[in-house]
Amino acid sequence: MDRYQSFAQSAIGRFVVGKLGLPNPHPLRRHSPDRPPLDGPVLLGGGGRLVEPVRAVLTSAGLDTAVPATDADRYAALVFDATGIDSTERLRELYDFFHPVIRKLGPCGRVVVLGTPPEQAASRIAQRALEGFTRSVGKELKRGGTAQLVHVAEGAEGGVESTLRFLLSGRSAYVSGQVVRIGAAEVERPEDWDRPLAGKVALVTGASRGIGAAIAEVLARDGAHVVCLDVPAQGAELSEVANRVGGSALQLDITSATAPGRIVDHLTQRHGGVDVVVHNAGITRDRTLGRMDAAGWDAVIEVNLAAQERVNAALVEAGALRSNGRVIGVSSIAGIAGNVGQTNYATTKAGVIGMVDQLSAELAGRATVNAVAPGFIETRMTAAVPLLIREAGRRMNSLSQGGLPVDVAETVAWFAHPASTGVTGNVVRVCGQSLLGA
Repeated sequence: MDRYQSFAQSAIGRFVVGKLGLPNPHPLRRHSPDRPPLDGPVLLGGGGRLVEPVRAVLTSAGLDTAVPATDADRYAALVFDATGIDSTERLRELYDFFHPVIRKLGPCGRVVVLGTPPEQAASRIAQRALEGFTRSVGKELKRGGTAQLVHVAEGAEGGVESTLRFLLSGRSAYVSGQVVRIGAAEVERPEDWDRPLAGKVALVTGASRGIGAAIAEVLARDGAHVVCLDVPAQGAELSEVANRVGGSALQLDITSATAPGRIVDHLTQRHGGVDVVVHNAGITRDRTLGRMDAAGWDAVIEVNLAAQERVNAALVEAGALRSNGRVIGVSSIAGIAGNVGQTNYATTKAGVIGMVDQLSAELAGRATVNAVAPGFIETRMTAAVPLLIREAGRRMNSLSQGGLPVDVAETVAWFAHPASTGVTGNVVRVCGQSLLGA
């Protein structure tokens, strides 16, 4: 429980926080099936090749749009198509659009800048500049606002819908300051956007609790049959999660020599294959390097990285991963920025990023490969962290608070979406734009 956030929202807390200039964590607006994606209109600007495709997505998603900057006192989102910016001089268009309206962005507002991958652009300089602009805007926004940059490749204009629906909703509440790439691909549009994974089979490792359980719940909510996997010692909790989500439980140690074959057999014999594979299983054995024993190093490497590689290889070799499949890893900001006492853990989480780079190229056209990189997420593990370290983890981000397991799960569900075929090779931090890492 974040007692500081509760205090900051009280009458006396608001006074003290304001007077002393303390972090002021605004309650985040997360997804609810009973609420619209956003509370208010979206202002769309810019003059590039994505204006009309984006306008069509906003209409399809049921989002109100406003064209003139005088249409509303408050906006729920500001979306700017910067694909037409082909020179340094034209970067002024960012200022001209955002300056008059940025202070009209409502609570938990969204800013999305759309660009072209710099290597494909007429001006790499101008398109690369969008990243600094967007990250800075994310740090300036207050009251739970977020900002993202989406690089859309030439020919990928029709593949932006799943990403925009994610970013322009409460599903992305704890994602900010990120750069997402969408490539050209044939998109599979779901019959029902509320249950896009209907008829799909998903495997989630480490599913008995915390982030893994949340991932299982969200994928099941989206229509998937979830195979929940964890070690036998977690069998009771694993069965409870599987029953709750209407899925099935598979108890095994993924580091065992027989695990890849058993997983392949289970998925092919009982389900005819798998559509979504989420590698969430992970452990920590924290010690500074000089005090770490070999067993602590080896155990973390095996569970967090080596076992994932073996499972991936077995699934691909056996043809168990279906066409247009999804492989999703769970990295960490520790794998990006490092962390004291976690050389083993950070090594594996950086390795997951390497897995995304390698496997997304190897499986191009057959499956997408992405990863989430959580920051400080409120779980039983982080609840045991010493108070001062825990508070630093919560406050050292643009949203001044920790995330929830569901924030990671919603990001996984976006990667898993059948319409996210062009979203591959991405590592997206779910950290409230942490001050650690890039």
